[in-house]
Order: sequence, then C-alpha cells, then structure tokens
Amino acid sequence: MSGFPRTVVGGLSVSRMIIGTNWFLGFSHTTPSKDDLIRSRVCDRKKIADILEVFLQAGVDTIMGLITMPPLPDAIKDAEDRTGVPVIRVSTPTFPVGRETPVSGFDPGAVAAILDEQAAHGVHICMPHMGTTDCLVDRCTRSIRRIEELIVPIRDRGMIPGLSTHMPESIVYADETDIDVETYVSLYNAMGFLMQIEVDWVCRIIHEARKPVMTIKPMAAGQVRPFQGLAFAWNTLRDMDMVTVGTMSPREAEEVIELSLSILEKRPACRALQETRSKTSVKKNLSTL
Repeated sequence: MSGFPRTVVGGLSVSRMIIGTNWFLGFSHTTPSKDDLIRSRVCDRKKIADILEVFLQAGVDTIMGLITMPPLPDAIKDAEDRTGVPVIRVSTPTFPVGRETPVSGFDPGAVAAILDEQAAHGVHICMPHMGTTDCLVDRCTRSIRRIEELIVPIRDRGMIPGLSTHMPESIVYADETDIDVETYVSLYNAMGFLMQIEVDWVCRIIHEARKPVMTIKPMAAGQVRPFQGLAFAWNTLRDMDMVTVGTMSPREAEEVIELSLSILEKRPACRALQETRSKTSVKKNLSTL
C-alpha cells in the first residue's frame, strides 16, 4: 500500500482522501434516470471491489456512507481480501426522528438495533446522518437536542462518534456545548452546491472547528470538474481535514488520486488530458502533461 497523506480522528489514523459511496449506490443528486444509470452500471459487488482495490493500493483506506447497504459490505470484504489492506469504515446511519423526539427522546430499542448492526459490520466511526442531526439543531438555544442519546451508545459499542450535517450550525454548536464527538461531516465545494451559507463562511467554520472535518461533495455531485473541485478543496482545508471523493470506475479512482497528490505536492499531474477537437490548436505543448 502506498502512502496517501493521513490524519487522525479520535486516535484512529485515516486517509485524508475518503472513498465516497453515492456513486456506488445510485445517489446522483441529479435525476432519477441518472440514479438508474449508476445502479445499472456500477452497483455491483465486483465492480465496486475493482474500484476499491485502486484506492486501497494507493493508501486511501477510508470509506464513508451507507456501510450496511448491499452490495457494499461484500465489495469491501472482497477488496480487503485482494489487497490485504483493512478498510476503515465511516458510517452515517439514520435514526428515527419524530415530533416527540425533542421532548421524549429517541426510542432506545431502535437506537440499539441500528448501532448493533453498525458494530456487526465493523464500523469504526459512526456519524448520525444529517437527516437525524439537523432535525435536532436548535438555533434558539444553540444546541443539538438529545444527541447524547446517540453518542453514548456509539461509544459503548467501541465506535468513534461524529456528526454528519448539512448545517454549519451543527459544528459551531457542538463545539460550544462540548458534545463528545471526534469529527464532523460538512458540505464543502467551490460552487456552494447544497450549502446553506456562503462558501467562505463554511471555510471559516471548518478552520475554527475543534475537531477534524470530513468534507463532502467537492465536485458538487459532478457539476464541478475534478481539477477545479479538488484544487479548491485541498488548497483551502487544514492538514487535519479530509475530502470525500466518489468515482464510478477504476480509472476515475486513479485519476482523482493522482490529481489530488499533484495538488498536495504542488506539481503537475501525471495524467492524460481529456481530448476534443477544440484542443487541436494548443495540443502540441500540452501533449506530455
């Protein structure tokens, strides 16, 4: 396994690039037909394992998302067996939230069942999904209500707790109230895709966060090209922070790894450029890049 840059989350060493899973499981953030295309072309045990193998061989050993959703668990196991590299699993499960939750709290039985499944799948870092976290954010009291009812049982099962969120307030309030988490998930891309406030504000919040931040959507679900999206993310984050990248083929995985390394090492990328007829007049000087 080669050495992609790493950081530490709750005492656990993780790769600074995280393997995203939306492109494996059919979540395009585009159209239903695009979702169907992904599921028909990529959502396959062998195809996912082929992509994961490229990441693992490059030292990108951390994956985030719906870790328990088939065929992902089997694909991860296959990639581990092929490479001998153990995968660090970062899971973002959803917990049931209703009108009564802020007052009565979570159903302990439902929480236990979900977390037992996460532990059984070898999850290392467990981060309640934004669909849970952001429902509990209270701007009046600057708190995240009832979140300890999830954090404590995550710890009890030997997993590292974090918070997945689309709301910048979650990071601010968690730090202010000393919630016992080790990391955060945050949207972060140059386009501002899905982000609730301006990009420079989110950048400041990430830089002031007390814990490492796992950023997601660096290429705005395919709306920003990899060079622009990754250059922005890697050049504006702290050395402790992470970038989650989704791909749909082994070659795409190779490209984003090399592009990211070239950006971090401040050198030209050793990769072929995409060809169209419009590049004919400039091709001579760029052909070797």
